[in-house]
Amino acid sequence: MSKVLVGFDFSAGSAYAVDLAIDIANRMRTDLRLVYVKERDQDEGPIREEIERRNAGVAHLLHDIVMDYVIREGKVSHELCQQAKEDDAVLIVVGTHGMSGFEKNWIGRNTYRTIAESEVPVLTIREDFNFNKALERIVVPLDSTADTRQKVPHAARFAKLFGSELHILGLYTSDNKSIKHIVDGYVRMVDNYLDKAEVKHVVKCVDVPKNLTVTTLEYADEVDADMIAIMTEQESSLTSLLLGTYAQQMLTLSHRPILSIRPEEVNGLAK
Repeated sequence: MSKVLVGFDFSAGSAYAVDLAIDIANRMRTDLRLVYVKERDQDEGPIREEIERRNAGVAHLLHDIVMDYVIREGKVSHELCQQAKEDDAVLIVVGTHGMSGFEKNWIGRNTYRTIAESEVPVLTIREDFNFNKALERIVVPLDSTADTRQKVPHAARFAKLFGSELHILGLYTSDNKSIKHIVDGYVRMVDNYLDKAEVKHVVKCVDVPKNLTVTTLEYADEVDADMIAIMTEQESSLTSLLLGTYAQQMLTLSHRPILSIRPEEVNGLAK
C-alpha cells in the first residue's frame, strides 16, 4: 500500500509537518510513515522511545489509517527518497524552520536535496505557517515551459481533498506575442481540464515586471493563498542534481507551503 512519508527529526518544523501529513493521509485514506535518519553511532533506543511517545500523543487524530516509523542511517535526502521508492510513496512532507533572525531566508540543505532528488511530490511547511487556517486557495503558476502543466493534476488532487480553489496564474515573461500565445494556450488547456475534473478554479494572466518568483508571491499575497504548486526545474551538474533558480527562490522566500513536483517526460497533463 502506498504511503505518505514525513521526514522527522524532532524539530518544531518536522512536528508541524506530521500534523499536516496526518490530515492529508486521513483525506487520502492512506497510511503514514515517519522517517528518521540517524547518524552512524547514534543510539536508536532513545530515538524510538521519543518517536513512540509522540506518536501515541497524536494517535487519536488518525481515522482508519496506520502511522508507523522507520529509522534509517546515512545521508538524509538519499535515505528519505529511498524510503519513498520502497514504500511507493505518493507524497513526502518535510518541515523547515521558521522565518526569524538571520535564518529567515534559509530552509536547509537537506530540504533542497530531498526536493531535487525525489521522484514524488514534496510538500514543504515552515514552522511559522498558520495551521489554524483551512487550505482554501492554491496558486498554480503557469509559464511558457513545456512541463509547466504537469503540476496541475497534483494541485487538483489537493483541491479535491480539501475543497480548495485553484488559482491558475498565467505568467507572461516576455512581450513577445509568441510567448504570450503559448501561455494563453496552456491556460486554456488547464481551464478545460479543471472544468472536466469539476475542480473549483479561477484564471488570471499577468505580465512579469520583475521576475517569476516575485510576481507569483505577490499574487499569493493578494489572494491570501495557502499553498503554491511549482515544478522543480532540475538542472544537472557534473556532481549533483540541482534545483533551478525559480524553485530555489520560491522555496527560500515563500512562508506558505510549497508543493514541488519533479518534471517528467510525458505528453498532456498527466502521466
